[in-house]
Amino acid sequence: MSDQRVVIVTGGGTGIGAATARLLRAEGCRVVVSGRRSEPLERVARETGALARVSDTTDPDDVHVLVEETVSAFGRLDGVVLNAGVGRGGSVGDVTLDDWELVMRTNLTGPFLVLRAALPHLLRSRGSVVAVSSVSALRNGVGNAAYATSKAALLQLCRSLAVDYGHRGLRANTVCPSWVRTEMADRRMARFADEEGLADADAAYREATRLTPTGRPGEPEEVAAAIGWLLSAAASYVNGAVLTVDGGVTALDPGTTAFDFRLEPRHGA
Repeated sequence: MSDQRVVIVTGGGTGIGAATARLLRAEGCRVVVSGRRSEPLERVARETGALARVSDTTDPDDVHVLVEETVSAFGRLDGVVLNAGVGRGGSVGDVTLDDWELVMRTNLTGPFLVLRAALPHLLRSRGSVVAVSSVSALRNGVGNAAYATSKAALLQLCRSLAVDYGHRGLRANTVCPSWVRTEMADRRMARFADEEGLADADAAYREATRLTPTGRPGEPEEVAAAIGWLLSAAASYVNGAVLTVDGGVTALDPGTTAFDFRLEPRHGA
């Protein structure tokens, strides 16, 4: 059996997942990228030498096959990156039941199913899990009930792993990014630009990150670097941690922003 680490990256075809796959392959890991769409997965596989597997993480049978095929191909499983996710807007009074259930099934039940299937192998290898949550798990926004709730629950799911299995060598940590230039965020910024008469998605990103201390959105590679570190032996005593990768936005006190910015509501209160 090879001593190369083997890592599954869900949602591995684009954005943070694809950047993480590239980083891990560059570090010499064997990587399996999974997702629902074959084309972006195959593109990442061609670029990096990762193994692409079409898999719906909300389907228990798909998840079982994903894990078993990974172990069959490489003989072991050392890490899982829980990156697959969706977002749907709406307050508690507005979000549809279908959207609520889709978000919970994808962002929470899916990771649970992956972890259940991967757990025996991760315990055998004394492996590591990193969940990609969001600053929405820590700070909420308007019309974000389903997404924020799912990401907060994902954070606690990961902490449960650390508490329950840390004594057996398993580590489980969470990263919480803010706005990062990904396919999903690009779509949201395109809508924001259209709604507010902004020139384009780049202008929308600038507007959305004006209060971020670094003054810009993140790049997928910046989040991938944090994930790679948490998976590695360099983070061997880091367990149950929540690492914000957000340009400092969660460090900001909203009550002080009026001293630097003139804030006005875009729509009637």
